[in-house]
Amino acid sequence: MPPTTPTITSSTITPKSTTTVTTSATTSTRGTTVTTLESTTKIITIRTPTTTPPTSSSQKSCIIPNHPPIEVGKIGWLCNCTMVVCIDNNTLQTIPVPCVPPVKPKCSNGLAPVQVMDKDGCCWHWECDCYCTGWGDPHYMTFDGVSYSYQGNCTYILVEEIKKAVDNFGIYIDNYHCDARDTVSCPRTLIVKHETQEVRIATVQMSPIKVEVLVNQQEVATPYQKFGLKIFGSGINQVVEIPELKINITYNGLAFSIRMPYGQFVNNTQGQCGICNNDPTDDCRLPNGESDCERMADRWQVNDPNKPECHSVIPSTKAPKVTPSVTTACKASALCELLIKGSLFEECRKFIKPERYYAACVFDTCTIPNAKLECSSLQIYAAICADQGFCVNWRSRTKGTCALKCPSQKEYRACGPIEEKTCKTSPEEQDSNKKAEGCFCPNGTMLYSPGMDVCVKTCGCVGPDNIPREFGEKFIFDCQNCTCLDGGNGIICEPRQCAAQENKPQCTGEGFYEVVEVIPNDICCNKTVCRCNTNLCISKPPICKPGFEVQSSIPHDGCCPQYKCISKRVCVYDAAEYQPGRPVFKDKCQKCKCTEHMDNSTELNIISCEPLPCNTKCDQGYELSKPAKGECCGTCIQTKCVMQTSGGNVLILSPAEIKNDPRDNCTLYSCVNFHDQFISSTSKITCQPFNEQNCKPGTISYLPNGCCKTCIPHDTPASCSISQVMDYIMHQGCISVGRVNVTQCEGTCGTYSLYSAEANSMNHKCTCCRESITSRRRVMLQCPDGERVNHEYVHVEHCECQGTICDVPEGSKKTQQLLVEGDRETAVKRIRRAIQRPVK
Repeated sequence: MPPTTPTITSSTITPKSTTTVTTSATTSTRGTTVTTLESTTKIITIRTPTTTPPTSSSQKSCIIPNHPPIEVGKIGWLCNCTMVVCIDNNTLQTIPVPCVPPVKPKCSNGLAPVQVMDKDGCCWHWECDCYCTGWGDPHYMTFDGVSYSYQGNCTYILVEEIKKAVDNFGIYIDNYHCDARDTVSCPRTLIVKHETQEVRIATVQMSPIKVEVLVNQQEVATPYQKFGLKIFGSGINQVVEIPELKINITYNGLAFSIRMPYGQFVNNTQGQCGICNNDPTDDCRLPNGESDCERMADRWQVNDPNKPECHSVIPSTKAPKVTPSVTTACKASALCELLIKGSLFEECRKFIKPERYYAACVFDTCTIPNAKLECSSLQIYAAICADQGFCVNWRSRTKGTCALKCPSQKEYRACGPIEEKTCKTSPEEQDSNKKAEGCFCPNGTMLYSPGMDVCVKTCGCVGPDNIPREFGEKFIFDCQNCTCLDGGNGIICEPRQCAAQENKPQCTGEGFYEVVEVIPNDICCNKTVCRCNTNLCISKPPICKPGFEVQSSIPHDGCCPQYKCISKRVCVYDAAEYQPGRPVFKDKCQKCKCTEHMDNSTELNIISCEPLPCNTKCDQGYELSKPAKGECCGTCIQTKCVMQTSGGNVLILSPAEIKNDPRDNCTLYSCVNFHDQFISSTSKITCQPFNEQNCKPGTISYLPNGCCKTCIPHDTPASCSISQVMDYIMHQGCISVGRVNVTQCEGTCGTYSLYSAEANSMNHKCTCCRESITSRRRVMLQCPDGERVNHEYVHVEHCECQGTICDVPEGSKKTQQLLVEGDRETAVKRIRRAIQRPVK
């Protein structure tokens, strides 16, 4: 027979029957304090009345309504956190379980611990969430608060489970070199895998930062929720949540954060974020026991097909060392000083130490100056402060360096809601405790819906045009009459009706064609109009003669142009056009130009011409010739020689004419026409030495040339001796600068010896008195071209009578004979021949 339902009754317990029962539940893990509950209660016996006698066998369990049976000696739980013990004979004993507030632990990552309910649902305990971040170029902080910088340029594991408890779970980072020198890296893509989905949040633009979200290689719009995974925008971040695992992941293109529950992942994580156990000593531990964060981070490289260069041996990616000289020159940016100095982060610094973020900021300043990467250190520190309840409006203190530009319809807030309120948000979905910075709808407005970035004042309707509409509002969209229905039923539309067109035009004129176009004041309706296309015109413009151009005009009611040739108001000659005032090359003997006056008969401008002026005056020695055939004017041609005398006078000679210098009879000027070239020459007559002492008195006279002297010599000649005379020496057309003492032998021998400059030797008249001793002397000669040359001549030192044969050149004999005879004409002809003889 089944036992009856027990009845719980109260009874007075005597001290004798009182037994002390102590219950204790203690769980201890490093860094996590689990509440220890101890309660001492009196056993209260609850009798259960029966209506039938008990069976022969004792009952093995206690039966409680709406509760599973409790075996004898076992413990069960009732509501209000009451523990019960089943005693034989269907007797239950109750033991209240009090919750003692646990001691608050210290988390190694610097964050505040969180309250977590016990599995029994009665009491709670403290836990340190696993919190890993990465920012800048890049800097990491592991789950347990270990900071390091890592410059790998591949794809790496941030978090994976050691013992797989979740199907296909992992978080990965794809880095790239953000410095042209390949010394530092930055995060480019954050990858989250969970069961059948792979989420990739990729940086597609750095300035301003822009990211895109892909799920299984397909771009999706946020918010996105499917298969236990949620993606939504939160301020400047994109957030991935896995509610089942209580995991929250954020990424904004420069920084990421990963928050995981301690109780679910304690001692079961591996990767660059370390081991989640609130013990910082093992986060960077290598298999050999050494602790090296950079080498540890190298071990978690992923085989990425898009980066074949990363498939080789894992490189050493130590952070670049800063040389002492650079350290001396490099100073922390003023932005970095905001972290550790001043009042900006003063409240947050009391709870979250900024030293690791300051060190990362200084590293970025010195490694990549002017890259604004310092902003990422301030941004991640401000985000952690906001997570811990300290809102800091830090961007306003950076003088625009770290400014965040918002769309025109939104405004920046340092601490906005994690999930912005929308018209679709229910009250229970709103969480005002968590804050994030970003661009939000202005006060008094809200987002229309999570997937539509439109701010509205009232929750009406928003169509594809993104324009807010109030309930009941009628509007035209896409040429439809639409109405925003009240009650959240959306927008209904019906086609817009257009009136029939009256007086439809007939486009029959040349060049016209029909066009259907939108009515300006009613863009949803069309009308037919006539339009002009000159390509449809048949008439072509004429070809105008020179001086004329085509003029076209279109009638006010027509389409095609009408053409005619009109004057250009220019001159035309030989099919060439000339502008007014410009010269016209019409006749070489006339000077012509185009005038402003028009010939009414030709409608062209008149060309005015006048004879070209000729030169009628020529220089001395020149005469004006008659114009040659085809020429307009005569030219001055030379007919005489023009030369200058030693006195500076101008002398004009005709060809073959010879004249003496008016001041010097020994100088002759002559003119020769040689192949139409007029050549003027100057000659000097050289006289033989003349000694007046040898002359009879009164017999001295000039030879017919008017230059040289002669006389009748004495009957008794002087004895043989040296005679001297001052004379010019000439040689090859050059003459001595002054007169030179020329010596000769002369005397009773009845002869003399005369120096010939042309032969540069002595000429002998006879075989009597001649030189016995001579010497060579030098004299400077002046040539016609202005050059001066040294000349050597013979000077007689001593004369004596010698029985020798005198050789007189024929030329000298003949010249002397001519001079003696006074044949001046013959002498002049000889001089002319000498002048005309070409010089070799």
